[in-house]
Amino acid sequence: MIKKIIFVFLASVCSSSGVFSAMTPTPLVPLPKHALSATLITQLIDRYHYKNTKLNDAQSKIILEHYLDNMDPSRSIFTLEDINSFNRFNTLLDDALLKGDLRPAFVIFRRYNQRRIERAEYALQRLEEPFDFTRDETYRFDRAESAWAKDSAELNEIWRKRVKNDVLSLLLANRTDEELKKTLRKRYERLKNQSAQFNAEDTYEFFINTYLRSVEPHTGYFSPRASENFKINMSLSLEGIGAVLQTIEEHTVVQRIVTGGPADLAGQLHAEDRIIGVAQGKNGALEDVVGWRIDDVVDLIRGPKGSTVRLQILPKASGLDGPSKVITIVRDKVKLEKQQVKKSIIELPSGDTVSRIGVITIPMFYVDFDAADRGDKDFRSTTRDTRVLLKELEAEGIDGLVIDLRGNGGGSLAEAVSLTGLFIKSGPVVQVREKTGKLELKKDEDRSIAYIGRLAVLVDRFSASASEIFAGAMQDYGRGIVVGEPTFGKGTVQSVIDLNRFVKRKDVSLGRLKITMAQFFRVNGDSTQYRGVIPDIVFPTAVQSEDQGERSLENALPWDNISAVRYTPFNASVLDLNNLKSRHEARAKKDSGFKFLVSQAEVQRNVLGKKTITLLKSQRKVEREKLETERRERLNNFRISRGLKPQLKDEEDSEIASESAENLSDELDEIELREAAAILVDVIKTPLLGKDKDNLSFQNRSQVNDQI
Repeated sequence: MIKKIIFVFLASVCSSSGVFSAMTPTPLVPLPKHALSATLITQLIDRYHYKNTKLNDAQSKIILEHYLDNMDPSRSIFTLEDINSFNRFNTLLDDALLKGDLRPAFVIFRRYNQRRIERAEYALQRLEEPFDFTRDETYRFDRAESAWAKDSAELNEIWRKRVKNDVLSLLLANRTDEELKKTLRKRYERLKNQSAQFNAEDTYEFFINTYLRSVEPHTGYFSPRASENFKINMSLSLEGIGAVLQTIEEHTVVQRIVTGGPADLAGQLHAEDRIIGVAQGKNGALEDVVGWRIDDVVDLIRGPKGSTVRLQILPKASGLDGPSKVITIVRDKVKLEKQQVKKSIIELPSGDTVSRIGVITIPMFYVDFDAADRGDKDFRSTTRDTRVLLKELEAEGIDGLVIDLRGNGGGSLAEAVSLTGLFIKSGPVVQVREKTGKLELKKDEDRSIAYIGRLAVLVDRFSASASEIFAGAMQDYGRGIVVGEPTFGKGTVQSVIDLNRFVKRKDVSLGRLKITMAQFFRVNGDSTQYRGVIPDIVFPTAVQSEDQGERSLENALPWDNISAVRYTPFNASVLDLNNLKSRHEARAKKDSGFKFLVSQAEVQRNVLGKKTITLLKSQRKVEREKLETERRERLNNFRISRGLKPQLKDEEDSEIASESAENLSDELDEIELREAAAILVDVIKTPLLGKDKDNLSFQNRSQVNDQI
């Protein structure tokens, strides 16, 4: 399944896996610069990529397989005859890449274009014929594991059901026959026109990224156009909604929400939601974007600060056939102050007393490099800001501290190291291994400790990279208990190389190569790659963790380990984790919030596990209404348990619903945070056990003072 990732919080497009440009159409033949680019890239991969992958006949077969799967993930474009004809390239693509000969890749792509146009023409023709929705048949929308169609007649049957499903979905959305036909005509015409407009740059970028992704998923090529957009995006200088999108099959899917962006602050758009329509302003007509190129979707979503965009989405728990909803977002800049660390205090009754647990939320690991280079004494950074908040929290009399890293995708490695130093005396924090085997040890050299009390680290499936380094260090040193979900598993280091630096010609722009060059290892020798950091106490929301994060990416580097480095654990005393887990599980079973989150996750797992859908209108309608009724019931039961009013059906698209969604989002965020605080209260009140290397160690205040 091909996934194209793109940043949308700015007014430009950035792709890490190949986005088709909207340039003037050119003949689909490789350009001279593509040969130069390809030979450069293969040499750089061979010399510098962390993974020792040889470009040989075996790899050529893998590249071809991925190329075809990326073009036709649903196996509804090519016939078996096409696939067999491409087998002549099975062991040729490696030699072609090494020589800069892109002709085989372009031969396949031209056939792909031809077949897409044929499919679009068939869909347009079939749309004008009637469908019998009383006929009991099913449509298989997930065909990734299906056999290739034997011939065009079998493809026609696949597309007949696809068009029938498209019509039925719009019928159930209360579209008239005229409205739905107009929408679908535009959808299929767009598929046809896009195919006719693909150019040589599009084709090269698609193929070279297929090769690079066959090596490792974080290695990719930026075309000259994408390179410029990447630089603009990273400057955070323009406006948008604050989301990272990807293409999965024919849908635009939210990969993650950017902290501090308009979508994050509105609380209505979530990771894994599908965007199926976009409208401008409060009254603009919705534009169907199913099947659109991702950069064209972004062109509709992005816009000037203060303007309004409406998105028609399929919520992640609804699946492809669930009812859609329309949300409203006001475009704005990503608010950098929202990405800075912040503090709060949670008060939890504990017997006759109330425990005060401080919380420091860290959305990302940042540092103001410009201010630091200028010599500003008070430049902002994660570590500096956290140190200030720690002093304030201690002055307010906290009994323990939770570091909230949920949704933190990483950032500055140096900040992860220095932040770790706030909680340990000194010592190694992370090992970085290069392709040559050379190890670099990142250490905390500061022997002071900013906070010596009890500590918990809260993580989720989106905590990645620098977050995993910090959480892993806290776990290895026995400094704090890690709770939540298994983290993302991003334990590799990338560098971006400007390909133009290797050529003397100034009239050719070759783009950039992002290449994986090193891997992170914890001080205990374990990698954070692939597995991520496994919490000491795993929340019940952590379902299907094997299908999330790095573990879901094809060709991801596997987990690995090396020798541990010498480091001194914070203390030899250990906690009774079994007792702590039992207390947590008892609370989670009773808590209405956890019940809601677990039920949502279970529904989503069932929905995502479906590969077929009924085309019998009466049954489809019953299934959809049942799913929606159960969803609303779950939601309202939770709202009532939190003192919120139940939401009526006719309120869901109103402005009241928008405010309600933001409040509900805050309530959902608090569920896991309060449980992390409750676990920490248990930690504080649970007697320590004796020395045990297999359990988590902690240091009490008097022992730390002795060390200092």
